[in-house]
Amino acid sequence: MPTETDRGTRLCRVIETRTGDERVRSLVPPPLPPVPPVDLSGLLAVHDEANRALGRLDGMTSMLPDPDLFLYMYVRKEAVLSSQIEGTQSSLSDLLLFENEAAPGVPMSDVQEVSNYVAAMRHGLERLKEGFPLSLRLIREMHGVLLSKGRGATKLPGEFRVSQNWIGGTRPGNAIFVPPPVSELDGCLDAFEKYLHAESPDLPLLVRAGLAHVQFENIHPFLDGNGRIGRLLNTLLLCEAGVIREPILYLSLFFKTHRQTYYDLLQRVRQTGDWEAWLGFFLEGIVTTANQAAEAAKHILRLSSDDRKRIEALGRPAGSALRLHQLLLERPILSATIAARRLTLSLPTVRSSINHLLALGVLSEITGRRRDQQYAYSAYLAILSEGTEPLP
Repeated sequence: MPTETDRGTRLCRVIETRTGDERVRSLVPPPLPPVPPVDLSGLLAVHDEANRALGRLDGMTSMLPDPDLFLYMYVRKEAVLSSQIEGTQSSLSDLLLFENEAAPGVPMSDVQEVSNYVAAMRHGLERLKEGFPLSLRLIREMHGVLLSKGRGATKLPGEFRVSQNWIGGTRPGNAIFVPPPVSELDGCLDAFEKYLHAESPDLPLLVRAGLAHVQFENIHPFLDGNGRIGRLLNTLLLCEAGVIREPILYLSLFFKTHRQTYYDLLQRVRQTGDWEAWLGFFLEGIVTTANQAAEAAKHILRLSSDDRKRIEALGRPAGSALRLHQLLLERPILSATIAARRLTLSLPTVRSSINHLLALGVLSEITGRRRDQQYAYSAYLAILSEGTEPLP
């Protein structure tokens, strides 16, 4: 825990303004890294455990028959979870149905937001692969994609805010937290970008990522979408630094499961400067999340192998049925028409393969309709969907 002196130097600067008859207290976070430095002595064990968990996850995913398919679906799971934290009711199945141009079970605006998140994430990852640095420009680009369609389209997509925002309450005067005023925003963001690019040999990369996440949330530079972009930054930071070879670590399930602790610890940093408590939580989240993802990869590997063996036993029909099974690892929900188009097979051939997989219990029909039927690889979807039930 920080001492009283530590708290004094780590605390946000308070700027008082007035809105009408109300006094508003905005908090301006000091630049990173914290001064005095973070006390790592109580974090070494969980930090080492987090590194080991990431190593296991990296090794497990490399054993998958097609790691890109795992990533394809895991990105979608993260999009669902991160959007749920912000209040959407979409499930993973809803998103997959939306991508199949089928009607999801929730309002279309909710699913559009999740789809935007997938696009924003892909944009950021592709830019990093091109060698573009993680920077304010890239953050704005991702934000522009995130809010390009749907409810956020009027909230200055791709642009930093030019008015005051707040968290909790109905107005800045009764808010739980009021981020820096617009007059302080450029200075905060400039310092944040310098921190992203600075060499910090004294701070492990996982700790640096944990600090950056909170700082971004404290600056809250956009009118909308700050939480989603902030959670996306976690993965981008680790990818850019080479801590993980592929974008396979997403913390939204941990944050969703422990959301009150998550909010409380963010506020604790703001009010007391207790970075150590937050970092302990963040590193524990990496351990939990990496272990969950490695376990999911192991289950998928076993399921895929077992189902392929059963399909191979079909004899002559096995060829097209195996191709359909491979497609299902990318699209666990699909229609016969989409499958025929993606596989460049005739509709009768695809329907025959679907019937074989239905008979084996690999597929199940999920609409109950006679027309426009959708089929799900239910066992695979169950592994991926763990924890994605909408919040009550």
